[in-house]
Amino acid sequence: QVQLVESGGGLVQAGGSLRVSCAASGSILAISRMGWYRQAPGKQRELVATITHDGRTTYADSVKGWITISSYTAKNTVSLQMNSLNAEDTAVYYCAASVRVGMESPWTNCWGQGTQVTVSS
Repeated sequence: QVQLVESGGGLVQAGGSLRVSCAASGSILAISRMGWYRQAPGKQRELVATITHDGRTTYADSVKGWITISSYTAKNTVSLQMNSLNAEDTAVYYCAASVRVGMESPWTNCWGQGTQVTVSS
């Protein structure tokens, strides 16, 4: 069984910075991609950023320039550094990973429980 555990969320003032991290654990053979999504109150979950095992990144247009995703492949972790936060960034941030647990197993998308990020104006 694979678990994704997020950490680092919290309350930050507008204009401030925050870093959230996620660690994947369990019977993991390989991870092809990890990423972050967020869901604000009353809105659908949306992509923030992803990173592949070989370092290729994808960002939502709305966060380009002030959010950076990074990963530490050897430890199956991914982090999201967020700068210049504003109230619109308030959301639950979810970690996701495309995981394979065995040679005969398909790639499976796994999700963390989410971590709350609140930006006060």
